[in-house]
Amino acid sequence: MGESYAGSSEEVWDDGHEESVLEKLSGKSHYCFLDGFSGYMQIHIAPEDQHKTTFTCPFSTFAYTRMPFGLCNAPSTFQCCMTSIFSDLLQDCMEVFMDDFTVYADSFEACLSNLSKVLKRCIDTNLVLNFKKCHFMVTEKIVLGHLVSNKGIKVDKAKIDVITSLPNRASVWEVRSFLGHVGFYKRFIKNFSMLALPLSKLLQKDVEFNSDQPCIEAFQELKSRLTSAPILQAPNWDLPFELMCDASNSALGAILGQRARVGQLAHVIAYASRTMDPTQQNYTRIEKELLAIVFALDKFRSYLLGSKIIVFSNHAALRYLLKKLDAKPRLIRWMLLLQEFDLEIRDKKGAENSVVDHLSRIEKESEPMPIRDEFPDEKLLHIKSATPWFADICNYVATSRFPPEASQAYKDKIRSNAKYYIWDDPYLWRLCSDKVIRRCIPDTEFNSIL
Repeated sequence: MGESYAGSSEEVWDDGHEESVLEKLSGKSHYCFLDGFSGYMQIHIAPEDQHKTTFTCPFSTFAYTRMPFGLCNAPSTFQCCMTSIFSDLLQDCMEVFMDDFTVYADSFEACLSNLSKVLKRCIDTNLVLNFKKCHFMVTEKIVLGHLVSNKGIKVDKAKIDVITSLPNRASVWEVRSFLGHVGFYKRFIKNFSMLALPLSKLLQKDVEFNSDQPCIEAFQELKSRLTSAPILQAPNWDLPFELMCDASNSALGAILGQRARVGQLAHVIAYASRTMDPTQQNYTRIEKELLAIVFALDKFRSYLLGSKIIVFSNHAALRYLLKKLDAKPRLIRWMLLLQEFDLEIRDKKGAENSVVDHLSRIEKESEPMPIRDEFPDEKLLHIKSATPWFADICNYVATSRFPPEASQAYKDKIRSNAKYYIWDDPYLWRLCSDKVIRRCIPDTEFNSIL
C-alpha cells in the first residue's frame, strides 16, 4: 500500500468502538472473516521519519522502512488507514477492527456479493490477506471475545469455562485478575457492581485481605451468572428504548432494552452498574433513584440521544421532582441533564403483595403534587409486629386491593383518601394539609419516636 506513516507527533484515533462493531454484526445470517497479513508491515513510513526508528545491532545501525509494532502511533495509524480504504463500505456491508475485516449480509447471495466488493478493494490497494486465518460464509464466529450470530451476542464459552474453573482467590492480585476477567463481560451481568462489591473492597488501600463468606459467595455468584448469561440483542433504531433503573444503599444498576411489540417482553441490549462513593451513599432514597437515571443516561448516551426513552423506576415521586421549582442545586443540575433526552418516566409495577411483605410497588397513578426533597425520619424502624392502622389504605395504594368483606361505604372512603398517600417501599407517606409529606407511623412506634 502507498500509505505513509508520520511519526513526528502523537496521533489520536478512537479505536474503542468494540460495542458498535458487535451490535452492527449481530443478527446477520452469513459472515466472512478476513485477516490482514502482517498488517502493520504493510504501511510505509514516510522517508523523512524513518531515521526516528533507528536501532543498533552488532553489525550496524538500521531503520525501519515499514511500520513495526511498538510505535505509539502504530495502532491509530493502521486503524485510520483501514477506515480510509473501506470508507464507502463501512456501515453498509462490512466492519473493520484493526486487521480484522468482517463482511456480513442477511442472505448467502448478498454476502457473496459483498465479499466480492471487499476483495476487489483489497486488490486495488495492494492489501494482502492471510488466507489461513480467513473464514468464509459462516453463520457464527468469535468476534472481539464475543460469539456473534443471527441470534444475537453471546459470551465466548471457552473463556467462560476458564473463568468458572478458577479456585477461590487467595491474594489481592488474584482478586484483581478475576474481576478483570469477569468485568470483560459485565454488560451481560445484571447488577455486576453490587455483586462484585465484597471482592472490590479487598482491593482498597489499608484494608486487610480477608476472603470471608460474603467474598466467597460473590465469587461463586459471578461465575454462576456468567454460565447463564443472556443473549444480548442489537438495538433497533426505529423502536423506543426502555431503561430499568434501580438504586440500593451502595450501588446503581440499569438495564437497556427494547420491546418489539406492545405486550411482548423487552429484550436486553446491555446491563450497566457501578458503586456509589461515600457521599452518594448518604443521599436520600429519591436522590439515589434520580442518580441511577442520570448514570444510565450517561452510560448509554450514544444509544439514547435523539430517541424516545421510557424510564422505569421504583419511585413515583421522581415524576414530581422533575416538576419541582425549588429543588436543591444538585437536583437542578441533574434535571438540566435530563432535558437533553426525550424522557417518559413510569413506575415499575410490582406483584400484588400486602404491606407486611414490604415488596409491593405503586400501581395506582397518583395526582401530581409538590413534595419535599428530604425526609428527616427516613431511617425510622420498620413495622415488626401488630398490623398498623394504615394497613388497609396502604394495601389499596400499593396493590389496588380492598380489605376482605369491606363494606361499599368503607371502600368508597379508602378510594377517596388514597389520593393523599404515596407508597414508597417500605414506607407509606401522606400529604398533609400544610403541604408537607410525612411518614405514616404504626401505633407500636409512637413511643420510640417521641
